Amino acid sequence: MPLTMKDVERFEAARPRLEAIAYRLLGSASEAEDAAQETFLRWQAADVERIEVPEAWLTKVLTNLCLNQLASARARRETYVGEWLPEPLLGGDPMLGPADTAEQRESVSYAVLTLMERLSPSERAVYVLREAFDYPHREIADILDLTEAASQQILHRARKHLGNGRARGEVDEAAARRIVEEFLAAAASGRTEPLVRLLTADVVAVGDGGGKIPARAKVFGGALAVAKFLRGLFKPAASKRALVGGSPGMHVTTVNGGPAVVAVVGGRVVGIVCLEVTGEGIAAVRSQANPDKLVRATGAWAAADHGEPLFHAF
Repeated sequence: MPLTMKDVERFEAARPRLEAIAYRLLGSASEAEDAAQETFLRWQAADVERIEVPEAWLTKVLTNLCLNQLASARARRETYVGEWLPEPLLGGDPMLGPADTAEQRESVSYAVLTLMERLSPSERAVYVLREAFDYPHREIADILDLTEAASQQILHRARKHLGNGRARGEVDEAAARRIVEEFLAAAASGRTEPLVRLLTADVVAVGDGGGKIPARAKVFGGALAVAKFLRGLFKPAASKRALVGGSPGMHVTTVNGGPAVVAVVGGRVVGIVCLEVTGEGIAAVRSQANPDKLVRATGAWAAADHGEPLFHAF
């Protein structure tokens, strides 16, 4: 039976929540959109009148589509050039989903999305549904065809796997912005010492260029090593300007709920550096430069006024 207008409207009302769930599960905005659209096609083909709780049905279909996608994504990432990092989303993007609680904000942070690659698909699903969307274990069990006890055990394992990599204490937004501005000034100074002072002793850094933009292919760490790398990264060079199409304007903004640097050339986002800021300093520097993962950010950037950049790099 064809969908009625009411059926279509019901799905469209659920789409933002479905996309937000899928983004957390997949780490990709484009794949999240595809998963939500495939869920709509399943909804379109279903006998909607016999579905007692449409929201639960849609969530179950979407989650299982994402679980299948995660299984194939793991195989693809084995051949991915360099380190795979999630697609960053600028502050205000509806796909970021709810951010009312500390758990919800943490679950979509760039740090945790990166760490979630450690989890099995089922651990990732339980963690996202429980921590980010506050589903009770009874409903999670129905969605994933588990027992409630199994859902609770899986959540415990997921939290344990993520625990060692979480940020060490939250820093308020104003303080984080000041640190990012200091970070940019230090990186542009051409000197190592100011950067070292801002970094924790065990800071880690990694970049994702997707084989299209040069990036450090492996995670590396240590304040001095990371500071030297960043100093070189900001060193002016004609080859860098040629690679990205000009001299990037450097802006401080919020990405995935945390402080970040956005590099923009001619209205196009060419790089995003997400900084994990803790009470002890900057604990991680994660750079996304793969053009395929910056398309949505570029669209969002163009839709708002961000003022003048702090300076132009390279």
